[in-house]
Amino acid sequence: MITLKDIAREAGVSITTVSNVIHKKKNRVSPELVSKVQGIINRENYIPSMTARTLASNSSPIIGIINHLVSQNVGGFLSDPFHNSFMGSIENIVREKGYFIMVRTVESPRALEEVYRNWNIAGMIFTGLFQDEFFESVRGMGIPYVLIDSYIDLPGVCNVGLEDRRGGYLATRHLLERGHRVIAFTSPVIRKNGVVEQRFLGYKQALDEFGVPFDPALVFEQEISISEGRELGHVLGQNKSVTGIFSTADILAAGIVAGLRDMGIRIPEDKSIVGFDDNYLCQITHPRLTTVHQDAEEKGVIAIELMVAQLAGKPIRERNITLPVHLIERESVRCL
Repeated sequence: MITLKDIAREAGVSITTVSNVIHKKKNRVSPELVSKVQGIINRENYIPSMTARTLASNSSPIIGIINHLVSQNVGGFLSDPFHNSFMGSIENIVREKGYFIMVRTVESPRALEEVYRNWNIAGMIFTGLFQDEFFESVRGMGIPYVLIDSYIDLPGVCNVGLEDRRGGYLATRHLLERGHRVIAFTSPVIRKNGVVEQRFLGYKQALDEFGVPFDPALVFEQEISISEGRELGHVLGQNKSVTGIFSTADILAAGIVAGLRDMGIRIPEDKSIVGFDDNYLCQITHPRLTTVHQDAEEKGVIAIELMVAQLAGKPIRERNITLPVHLIERESVRCL
């Protein structure tokens, strides 16, 4: 089997030159040498191993997609359609750039260090971090990182986020404008300085604007999943006063709809509901779900572009990027 060294020897060039051709860094190599090296590669059907690439370029081709919020549900965070969408867009660009991705849930700083050392990861993309001990361990690793949906405002930190508070406000206002006054807020655990807290603040802002007193008894926090949502739907179905529901994730909203239907409660005739994300679940619920749209694919594209720019040592003009949201009206809300 031909090796990187064999190709370099036959072409009369260095291993670094062969590596540059493989990595498509052809601006560093003359067109004649690119043609010569590529010809040998094609003739021998050479496929570079990750180990060889790492040794040749003194860098790793692996980018880690790290989840720190540990889900208790079967399937973990990969069962969430949002994560599937944004990771799909990441994978497309990573493949074009010659990198590989490794997806991992990591619970502690020690586990994070083990992943980094064992896999020689070039950079990491994290979802939903908070400014705590785990984040400090990320900063201390000295490798490029990008945060997704994290409210950490520090110099040099790259973060791709969303208008979360506005999203919560738009969803709740939509229900209020249609006459609903007893509106349940359903979400995972509300943590300070997090995405869910921002959507919760938007919910409270809308209530305040319409002169509706906030009632903590209408706040329901639990895991995000279809099954958890279904159980919550059973609970909400027994609350006759609730006419509107805002759920901070479509997957939870879909479960609530299923639970309400189990009890013979009609959507939107008996209760109305608004979700958040606008993923494929909105199109297959019955009725179709009114929701707050976010562009998960664009979020992934921006995150990986920030990562690749850091790995290439390129200047980054904007490190904290906030993407817009808007309401998509379908059939799950009625006017009272």
